[in-house]
Amino acid sequence: VGEIYSRLLDHRPVIQGEIRYFIKEFEEKRGLRELRVLENLKNTILEANEHVLLRNEQALHHSLSEVLKRVQAANTTIQRLQEREHEERKLQEDKLLAREEKQVAHWEEFMREQQKQRGEVDEEHRKAVERLREQYSEMEKDLAKYSSF
Repeated sequence: VGEIYSRLLDHRPVIQGEIRYFIKEFEEKRGLRELRVLENLKNTILEANEHVLLRNEQALHHSLSEVLKRVQAANTTIQRLQEREHEERKLQEDKLLAREEKQVAHWEEFMREQQKQRGEVDEEHRKAVERLREQYSEMEKDLAKYSSF
């Protein structure tokens, strides 16, 4: 039972063998090659951090300052355009109000003229009705004269 257990369930000897093989492979065959590769990577990263990163940071600051200047110039231009548009809109509103006031004054004048003309027409109509009454009254008198014969 112990032998069956060790063969089927105890993996320590197999794992220890794999560990020894890995160490042997890594240390003996490869030697210090991985260590040199890691050292080279470390040097490359340090160089990048010291030189490339500094140059990129300076280029970034320069580019951002240029972009900031352009954005400020665009912002100034847009503000001027908005001010002009506001002034133009104000001018148009003033013109519209002046036209509206002129139209209202014209309408009031028109209505006064219409009232005046209506009064004249009413007066002419009243006079015409009065003349017709007189004419019919005379005709009735004449008719009364002729009918008494």
